Amino acid sequence: MIVSGDRQIGFPEMQERIARAASGFEALGLQAGAPVALMLRNDFALFEASSAAARLGSPVVPINWHLKAEEVGYILADSGAAILVCHADLLPQIAAGIPVGVKLLIVATPPEIVTAFGLSPDAARVPDGCEDWDHWRDSHAPSSKVPMRAAAMFYTSGTTGRPKGVRRDAMRPEQLAASERVGAITYGIKPNEGQVILMNGPMYHSAPNSFGMMAFRHGCDIVLEPRFDPEDLLQLIERHRVTHMHMVPTMFVRLLRLPEEIRNRYDLSSLRFVVHGAAPCPVHVKQAMIAWWGPVINEYLGSTETGIPIWHNSQEALAKPGTVGRAIEGGVVRIIDEDGQPCEANVPGEIFMRQTAVADFDYQGRSAERAEAGRDGLVSVGDVGYLDEDGYLFLCDRKRDMVISGGVNVYPAEIEGVLIGLDGVRDCAVFGVPDDEFGERMVGCIQLQDGAALSVEAVKEFLRPRLANFKIPKEISFVAELPREDSGKIFKRKLRDEYLSRLPHK
Repeated sequence: MIVSGDRQIGFPEMQERIARAASGFEALGLQAGAPVALMLRNDFALFEASSAAARLGSPVVPINWHLKAEEVGYILADSGAAILVCHADLLPQIAAGIPVGVKLLIVATPPEIVTAFGLSPDAARVPDGCEDWDHWRDSHAPSSKVPMRAAAMFYTSGTTGRPKGVRRDAMRPEQLAASERVGAITYGIKPNEGQVILMNGPMYHSAPNSFGMMAFRHGCDIVLEPRFDPEDLLQLIERHRVTHMHMVPTMFVRLLRLPEEIRNRYDLSSLRFVVHGAAPCPVHVKQAMIAWWGPVINEYLGSTETGIPIWHNSQEALAKPGTVGRAIEGGVVRIIDEDGQPCEANVPGEIFMRQTAVADFDYQGRSAERAEAGRDGLVSVGDVGYLDEDGYLFLCDRKRDMVISGGVNVYPAEIEGVLIGLDGVRDCAVFGVPDDEFGERMVGCIQLQDGAALSVEAVKEFLRPRLANFKIPKEISFVAELPREDSGKIFKRKLRDEYLSRLPHK
């Protein structure tokens, strides 16, 4: 059963919906391997569309619903998706960017999401002239085709600022079996164990998506939280006797900020397995959560490209403070120095890793960039760290200047590429700084053209229709001149260090 607000649906009805949607996709001409794009919040339709496309051997392309028209238009065109399933309230922000010829299927935004996001009832309705997902789906007879499996294609940005689609090869039978075993380790999800899953993070991200879809395949009861709220989360755990969750450290921080009387008000004894990832978790936050919830906290390290090769449990976290774990079944990790040689224990270098239980990948239309990211079958996403003498991995820094804010990857190059198009901007630099709540927040520094005048609000007004809100720098400052290295490249580390030196010491 899947529960969302006051709505619920059993698996027999859900499987019939999936079979009907699969027939509908086939009637639209969907061929095996051709992608179906989804711009959906966590809702029944997300499971229906994902499973229906997979039944035909087609991947879905989950799209971050914070993105705006130009960003979504790029993903649709690059992926080649000719079908887009979208919630009604999200359509206005992307309509102008949808390529000609893309078939739109609109899902009425459900009441619990309307309430959680403060939407108007009109925004939730399927617009006149648009194809209503429910009516379209139910107009087709259930497909009799034998269900297939297809990995979702997620778009992940690179240092060039343009997102790249991570497209996986078809899974071989032995890989399917191995991936289920790895999922049991990393997510704690196993069939027929009476597990109740709470989905509190958006399934447009790869890890929450694989977590939620694995739970769905195994027939677990799934509770959808429309929008993360710390006390609401505690209420849902108690009400539904939740056993498993996927979280990010920002959620831990917000939970720990609740007053003691609220934290102690709810019965959380049903929890068996809580896994987190996506961003570094401060040691004191991790220890505080284990002290509160017990030894149910687990952590992984991975990426869309690598899968999840690294994991550890609460006992290991307490014994090795600060570790992100060690290699599990199918996981391979190597630390390589600047000369391409393996580093000894406790010596930092670039982290190359991969989970061999999942199929290899290619970047959609960018095989050359895929080749550049690899070394001996392993992949680097730019992290720097070291392995201790026991094989536990510790992160030190990121080789590239990606920022992780609230568990979301943000690439400064993309923001800079938009910002430089604003009249009056001569040059700019965007970087991340520590943030107590989000892990990191974005800061933008702008060098104006001679005689130009801009305000902070004018800059943000320019960015809002062009970038998702979480990409817009929280702080913007104007500088007389941006510091540069001898090569002419902006010296971001100096900017960041100067910024941090002005902050009050804690």
